[in-house]
Amino acid sequence: MTAVEHVDVLIIGAGLSGIGAAAHLAKDLPGTSYAVLERRAASGGTWDLFRYPGIRSDSDMHTLGYRFRPWRGETSLADGASILRYVRDTAREYGVDRHIRYGHHVTSAAWDSATARWTVTAVVDGEPRTTTANFLWACSGYYDYDQGHAPHFAGRERFGGRLVHPQHWPGDLDLADKRVVVIGSGATAVTLVPAIAARGAAHVTMLQRSPTYVLSVPAEDAVKARLTPILGEGASYAVTRWKNIAVQSALYKLSRSRPDLVRRIVRKANVAQLPPGYAVDTHFKPSYDPWDQRLCLVPDGDLFRAIRSGAASVVTDRIQTFTETGLELTSGERLEADVVVTATGLNLQVFGGAELSVDGEAVKLHETMAYRAMMLSGVPNFAFTIGYTNASWTLKADLVAEYVVRLLQRMRSTGARSVVPVRDESMAEVPLMDFDAGYVQRAVHTLPRQGTAAPWTLKQSYLHDAVALRTARLDDGVLRWA
Repeated sequence: MTAVEHVDVLIIGAGLSGIGAAAHLAKDLPGTSYAVLERRAASGGTWDLFRYPGIRSDSDMHTLGYRFRPWRGETSLADGASILRYVRDTAREYGVDRHIRYGHHVTSAAWDSATARWTVTAVVDGEPRTTTANFLWACSGYYDYDQGHAPHFAGRERFGGRLVHPQHWPGDLDLADKRVVVIGSGATAVTLVPAIAARGAAHVTMLQRSPTYVLSVPAEDAVKARLTPILGEGASYAVTRWKNIAVQSALYKLSRSRPDLVRRIVRKANVAQLPPGYAVDTHFKPSYDPWDQRLCLVPDGDLFRAIRSGAASVVTDRIQTFTETGLELTSGERLEADVVVTATGLNLQVFGGAELSVDGEAVKLHETMAYRAMMLSGVPNFAFTIGYTNASWTLKADLVAEYVVRLLQRMRSTGARSVVPVRDESMAEVPLMDFDAGYVQRAVHTLPRQGTAAPWTLKQSYLHDAVALRTARLDDGVLRWA
């Protein structure tokens, strides 16, 4: 019989968030025992799972990189392989790689108040295995690793070509001289189209139901390139990071306060990069305001360059049915295709699908309220990491890690065995995420709620959170220590 491992802190997920969380423990709480349970056979999370052509960050690397470990390079939107290498190098540098338990699919976690411990069950090689911990930290992201979102398309069984979802990109797919249709208009689609065109496809068509805001940004950060020889890597990274945070925050605030102005700015930038007379208002004019959904960034305008060259095109229409040789659209137009890529989004899944319980009672997530968007009401010794929808994921992940370290330091110094946010039952509740993206709207009813006043509100603002979370009193009348 395998002995049950016990640790002070158990982290679920060895991706960008989980490795960052573990590195914070290693550097800020020496002597804390911890383990990282990773479902897959490799670390890196998203950056190891996704293998589609052109996979890259959709946020600049100077904010997607960890605050405590500079991203060394001028590249702003980095490719997936470089990000994966960065994450794994971080794990090695802080010794996190020695604490990762691979092939552990966490299915349940049960808190027992009498022992002040979590008992976490994971499936390993088809068999259940338990680990106990004083504190549980979910860093498993928010989407289903098994299956991407795949809406039903009429006639898809008739299609004689190859049908592919980016989340499960086949290694043997040869795109040379192929006619490729990419269904979608989000970050994945605008990444795929120029990358597939560069692989020698006969032609690539981005088929979208409705347009998305797309903005070209420099592939390399000129400020970082100029400052590094003067200030050194660490200082130039810090300055560039804060510069990018300020720009992101300003653009988001301007988008919310003066959406028509931002519409005009984006449109003008698009017109400048598209062929003369291009139907920009048909293919690049969304019906919603900027940042109602995430703004798509393209490095050095690679998508627009592919359109200008004739290697790629955009069609805005709806699918009537698949045919044997491609797609028939509601307008009557036909798109011939050898390969159809369904870049139709993700399925949201919280905590990797693990079921939580407290003293034998199942935790119903939609009945809980999120405390500081990182803990759950009524769930002791538990934290989770979910990033921003309007900025880099890691900005929030670093702040969550710093706050959890403060909690654990206090527990160590006071001898407290548990800490739990206690909800004010009189407080009104609203959806946790006010975001129009499809993957959010499909699952928002299953998520924890947020309140209408601090500390139960979710602020999509790094500048606010950087102050609020770093200065927040742990004796705030909401956290109950025992």
